Amino acid sequence: MKQRTKKSSVFVGGLTVMLCIALSPLSISAGTLLARRRQDARGGAVAARYARAVRAFEERAEAYAKERERLEETLPKLSKESTPEQIHAHKTAFRELVRKSRAGARQGQIFDRVIAAHIRATIRSEFKGRERAKLRETVMEADTKGVPLRVNYPYPETKELLEIPPTLLLKLPQLPKQLRYRFVERNMLLVDRENGLIVDYMRNALP
Repeated sequence: MKQRTKKSSVFVGGLTVMLCIALSPLSISAGTLLARRRQDARGGAVAARYARAVRAFEERAEAYAKERERLEETLPKLSKESTPEQIHAHKTAFRELVRKSRAGARQGQIFDRVIAAHIRATIRSEFKGRERAKLRETVMEADTKGVPLRVNYPYPETKELLEIPPTLLLKLPQLPKQLRYRFVERNMLLVDRENGLIVDYMRNALP
């Protein structure tokens, strides 16, 4: 097995003497293996952290869904013959009921810091080069100007609801049927699909 050498120098009697120190291939391999193990350990720790964050995020989203379902049950039922005016009034009453119950809601209670980092990394991984540029162009051209980045505020009915690309949706944490991801410029919102309430949002989701 061929050995590698490492050159070093020392001073002997005022003269610089070059030394060639043999490096065992076995020691090099062991060092490389150790470095790889450390790298794998760090990668595994990050993956485990994100996995816990995804579970916690999905639990928070589900908790919102269960609470808003409970609140909706307290409202009078709509009949099949309900007029558009009655449907709109029901939606408004439902939204205001949920808003009142979440009066203390703040940004980041569902999109916490860790899950936000995970979502940003997922989007960077899923969309690269031209695909990312095309996604950014689609998002920025959508009619979402004026949508408030405010928790517990309604998403304006006159503004576009931009769908998340299916390939990305499969990679993101799963949401209960009552919630939808929405892009507003580079930001990502959680919006109640029935009452239009902005449940939470994260900034700079799109690279």
